[in-house]
Amino acid sequence: MDYKKSTAAKSTVTRDINDVDKHTENIYESIVILGKRANQISTEIKEELHAKLSEFASNTESLDEIFENKEQIEVSRFYERLPKSAAISMDEWYKDEIYHRTPSTEETV
Repeated sequence: MDYKKSTAAKSTVTRDINDVDKHTENIYESIVILGKRANQISTEIKEELHAKLSEFASNTESLDEIFENKEQIEVSRFYERLPKSAAISMDEWYKDEIYHRTPSTEETV
């Protein structure tokens, strides 16, 4: 997913508990689902950032040759400005973009 175009809030937002648990009817289950999705998002963003920063890595690094790369700094700043993974998962939750299921309640054949 393209998290760069996310409309999630970049600061803290107060949420109504009744809106959070409307899909599961259980606030704790909703929070677990949101937490797991936030971990998935965080991992994806981290892998993408490391891939982009690996382009700037040099093979011969020594203390004398360390310098600031402006492009590398801009990439890092861009990822710092993105909304937090929990805010993105909450935004997805409200837009009904998160698929979840409970294996214990499903029928077994």
